Amino acid sequence: MQLSPMSACAGGGAAVRPISSFDDASIPMNDLARRTVLAGLLAGGAAGAARAGDWPARRITWLVPYPAGGGSDTFARPIAGYLAERLGQPMVIDNRGGAGGTVGATVAAQAPADGYSLLVGDTGLTYAPTLYPTAGFDFGRDFAPIAAFARVPYVLVVNPRRLEVANLGQFIDVARRKPGTIDIGSTGLGTISHLAIGLFEARAGIKLHDIPYRGGGPMLQDLLAGQVAAAFVLASAAAGYVKSGKLRGLAIANRRREALLPDVPTAEEAGLADFRATIWFGLFAPSRTDAAILDRLHDEVQIVLATDAIKRLWAEQGARVELESRADFARFVVQETERWSRIAKAANIQME
Repeated sequence: MQLSPMSACAGGGAAVRPISSFDDASIPMNDLARRTVLAGLLAGGAAGAARAGDWPARRITWLVPYPAGGGSDTFARPIAGYLAERLGQPMVIDNRGGAGGTVGATVAAQAPADGYSLLVGDTGLTYAPTLYPTAGFDFGRDFAPIAAFARVPYVLVVNPRRLEVANLGQFIDVARRKPGTIDIGSTGLGTISHLAIGLFEARAGIKLHDIPYRGGGPMLQDLLAGQVAAAFVLASAAAGYVKSGKLRGLAIANRRREALLPDVPTAEEAGLADFRATIWFGLFAPSRTDAAILDRLHDEVQIVLATDAIKRLWAEQGARVELESRADFARFVVQETERWSRIAKAANIQME
């Protein structure tokens, strides 16, 4: 199959046509409650929902709850292009940004459970209702996980001209000796990079000076200019600057090293146990969608993810291809929702 994934899926809202104290320990949860949530995520097939026999008979809308051009788009559009070909129906990418993704997610939660309205979800949506009390959805209740697309870890980087430390241990030593003096940027209040700072402070027993920006671009510009000393940056965005020496990578916020940054140790290797900050992306449907449709979509996504073209594209983005069962993905989503909701509650942030 010949494909240029990004060019095949052009245009937000356009049809993609066929192509030739922070603590991230798990929240205690009653075992029966967890099994009930998981069973609901997997079951689908409520009365009145569309059945899979004649599905798909028309175009399918992928609701992306963020502006066009972000990480959700990067991973959703190539997969949508492949599925348009495999399923023989156009895929429409509908970007509905606003309020940390809650505007678009609310629209998706209220959509008919007929397999023709899907949500491109990510880590941020798992805890968004904690930050936005008026959010019109419950992520665990209102959405059925279909398949993971990719996971991309953050890396702690410093500007060596602003802060001369060689490794994570030295960074922590400076922070302990001079509490609140290291300026560290985040991509905005309530974002993963912002919550990661609080989690990092708790794990390391330090206090930093958090400076939230309006997005990753401005933060990265100031980091390179030395206006802030450090930041948690997606590995894909940091790799080129680390290799050129403009930034220094101290620790990957994941259990495994990254191919784009093979010389940067994991946080655990660098001496900080149990610290993870990874953003993931995946496909969801309204929770009453027929299970046979969910299974069909899952299987099709797995086929797409196994293609060489997608593997190459994901590698360029510093992302890992995720091939797993729908049940495994559902369990992962339950765990992530518990984990990040707890972290967000500890941050005590209320967004408007």
